[in-house]
Amino acid sequence: MATVPSRKDRDEDRLAELGYKQELRRDWSMLHNFGVSFSIISVVTGITTLFQYGLNTGGPGVMSVGWIVISFFTLFVGLGMAEIVSAIPTSGGPYFWSAILAPAGKEAFASESPPKLMHSRFNLLGQVAVTTGITFGLANLVSTTATVGTSYVPTPGKTIGIYAALLISHGVVNSFGVHTLRFLNNTSIILHSVGVTCFAIAVLSKAPTHQSAKFVFATFHDGTGLDGYPGWSLRASPAYVAVCGVLMSQYTITGYDASAHLSEETKNASWNAPLGVLISIGVSAVFGFFLLIALLFSIQNFATTADSKVGQPVVQILIDIFGNTGAILLMVLVMICLPHFFAKVDARFQSPIRTIWLAVILSFLLALPSLGSSVAFSAATSIATIGLYISYGLPILIGLLYPSNFRKGPFDLGVASKPIAAVAVLWIGFISVVFCLPTANPVNKESFNYTVVAVGIVAAWALGSWALWARRWFVGPVRQIEAERLGITVNEPGALEDAEARGILSKPK
Repeated sequence: MATVPSRKDRDEDRLAELGYKQELRRDWSMLHNFGVSFSIISVVTGITTLFQYGLNTGGPGVMSVGWIVISFFTLFVGLGMAEIVSAIPTSGGPYFWSAILAPAGKEAFASESPPKLMHSRFNLLGQVAVTTGITFGLANLVSTTATVGTSYVPTPGKTIGIYAALLISHGVVNSFGVHTLRFLNNTSIILHSVGVTCFAIAVLSKAPTHQSAKFVFATFHDGTGLDGYPGWSLRASPAYVAVCGVLMSQYTITGYDASAHLSEETKNASWNAPLGVLISIGVSAVFGFFLLIALLFSIQNFATTADSKVGQPVVQILIDIFGNTGAILLMVLVMICLPHFFAKVDARFQSPIRTIWLAVILSFLLALPSLGSSVAFSAATSIATIGLYISYGLPILIGLLYPSNFRKGPFDLGVASKPIAAVAVLWIGFISVVFCLPTANPVNKESFNYTVVAVGIVAAWALGSWALWARRWFVGPVRQIEAERLGITVNEPGALEDAEARGILSKPK
């Protein structure tokens, strides 16, 4: 009588089909998988750090309704991602998916440099920019909170100094404190669920007065005009301001691909990893909406909040409700919730020191425009959002264009698969254009949205490098899997070339 393979065996068999040997300990449940993505999404991070941007770029109505719209379309991206991770549950994530889903002979091109959309380059851009956004946002919160009840005066130079110190501390933790990361993740899950809920309830219950539902859901405000100039609602249209204003929501709901990267450590990964992706999006959407409307309903005076003397409207809301001491204590809670970024370190590689410190250096350089730009922080978050979502969308697009290569897993969307993928790809294309648009008027060297420059440089770099040299040597992960099957140590310098010379491995066509 044949034995029925266990879930663990099925997980390992699927990895073997993809060319992987099970090396990581597979002991994470769906709840743990979801929790890591939920804490990386960190609704309190995006909402708090971009709250001022939201108030000035559309106001409460765009922030509240925009959150609902963004959550709806992000779910399409999540569904597309979930269906792919169910079919290809590997820690390589979108990079590996692109190679597997591409037609035979195009694996390297698909995973490294497809026309106009180069996955690995945009993912690098997104990861560096999101590190900048999170850590620079934390530096801003530290700087503004320090002004409460003190004579401290924040300046761009001081904020950059705080930012550099935070980056170095995160780099040290990720370099030498790898074993503490799981503890930090577990703590973060509790803070982002229980902590955020208590925070929102405390704000709502303690607020002396509350704004009306009309204020929260129907008030439009255009604060994009600088130095007496009219805002973009007059120069272009209110719709222009509204679509730019949803950056706060879209930037916040990123990072759910962590569930895919954890699939090799998740039990029954073909089912639990896609659920981790979707549940983290759904729970974050609900928690984030609750936190957002709690803050909006609790605004005591819109004018003084939007143009707060402390430079941070959330801090101003807390001061108006709890006073200086209470505001400081709650802001400390918010700052603790900010994720200790650079992501989880793969146990097979332990601590990739050079990669970590390269991320530190690049993240620091990306924040330097803040010394002379009034929109540097929002530009960094735009870059992060575009970079990450392009990397999410590329495998979805390839799966849509080449369905014959897409062998579905247990999470199968059936006839809805193609329409959902199409909506996801179109939405990513839309936000990639919108978030490059200027959001301050007049446009000058201090208010220029340099997102389009950063994205353009990465696209030109990837296309140029592929055309000039990378296509001659880059083989893509699929060929590396073939080498692994033949017993070749692909990480050893010259191993692939030697195998080709001896006829063990066929040369790339």
